Amino acid sequence: MAETASQAAPAIAIRDAAAHVGRSVRLRGWLYNLRESGQLLFPIFRDGTGLMQGVVFKKTASPELFERVRQLTQESSLEVTGTLRAEPRAPGGYELDVQDLVVLQAVAAAEPYPITPKEHGIEFLMEHRHLWLRSQRQVAILRVRHEVIRAVREFFDEDGFTLADAPILTPAACEGTTTLFEVEYFDDKAYLTQSGQLYAEACALALGKTYCFGPTFRAEKSKTRRHLTEFWMVEPEVAFAELDDIMNLAERLVAHVVERVLARRRPELAVLGRDTAALEKVQLPFPRISYDDAVARVNAAGGAMQYGTDLGGGDETLLARQFDRPVLVHRYPAAVKAFYMQPDPVRPDLALCVDMLAPEGYGEIIGGSQRIHDLDLLRSRIAAQGLPEEAFRWYLDLRRFGSVPHGGFGMGIERVVAWLCGIEHVRETIPFPRTIYRIYP
Repeated sequence: MAETASQAAPAIAIRDAAAHVGRSVRLRGWLYNLRESGQLLFPIFRDGTGLMQGVVFKKTASPELFERVRQLTQESSLEVTGTLRAEPRAPGGYELDVQDLVVLQAVAAAEPYPITPKEHGIEFLMEHRHLWLRSQRQVAILRVRHEVIRAVREFFDEDGFTLADAPILTPAACEGTTTLFEVEYFDDKAYLTQSGQLYAEACALALGKTYCFGPTFRAEKSKTRRHLTEFWMVEPEVAFAELDDIMNLAERLVAHVVERVLARRRPELAVLGRDTAALEKVQLPFPRISYDDAVARVNAAGGAMQYGTDLGGGDETLLARQFDRPVLVHRYPAAVKAFYMQPDPVRPDLALCVDMLAPEGYGEIIGGSQRIHDLDLLRSRIAAQGLPEEAFRWYLDLRRFGSVPHGGFGMGIERVVAWLCGIEHVRETIPFPRTIYRIYP
């Protein structure tokens, strides 16, 4: 059977429009919006790579085609053929003179697409998250997220790290027992991982420099805009590394990620209305201050932080607003940090740890430390935390057989994306967020 003119036209992605100006092409996608002006119809199509405006003129189109386009409903799937031309006033800078259109699935007028151009409340949008993802804003956020992940992998792969992912099911806690999700595991019980760090330490003693990258879970009944119960974290671990090495690595990683997002995702940042001038200030080196200095700075800025407590969200905001780039806060009191952190040899009441706080009030994006490498000290810390030593027998083996100073950190992807996109809540930075209130869809 001879192919039709529509079938003969090459199928292209909207993002590749510049290479096909003046040619007859096919787009496969969905109707994003439709505007009518007298004898002109302006359907806007989306295909996952961008938006393109179509034009249908009643005087030149067949009556059947004009009516078919006029009856299109939002988010109906379709295949459209036409001649592509440059048009600076159109979305995306190109326009399609529509010559043919095939509807693949029409959204029924009696049951219209639920997300319309009008305002919707956040609960409604989250209930329809599977559809809300199609909006320009959400697409832009997810593309920035993709770029962050791509940049992270680039950085570590090019820096000599080996990816070695940690298990999601674990037999014990890593970040304390109060935020564990417990699950049945055949005739036993297990927990969803809070962090891949302990396993990354084992891999570092095999590979030298390693990282794991995956979902982590915290059964934390937090209602803040910075928390999810399921989030993604990248966790590098380095043998023969001390605290300064870890801080150097952390700031180089973040600077690389910001540079790549600015280089590759400016159109998406423009959709989000992000002030890129603020991101362009993120240059090495980052400021570094001690915990003691941080407490003084917070209180001088109007806070009421008690020495010996961890930085709260408000404290982080007061401190980070004093800098135009991320700030590293190091050497917290050991009493408020995890059991595996190496004490400062000068002040053993402090831990050799660091948190990186993003500017503009986005809070902690990295937390890390030098790890305890002495067997007896680690055993005493496990006992002091009331943790079962048997569950950590394998972890203690790392200190029995060839122990060395080592360290690493975790970087939360969603918080980084929220900061780079300039959005208020992390729930928009992951395709399907999980919070204490939501596990649907």
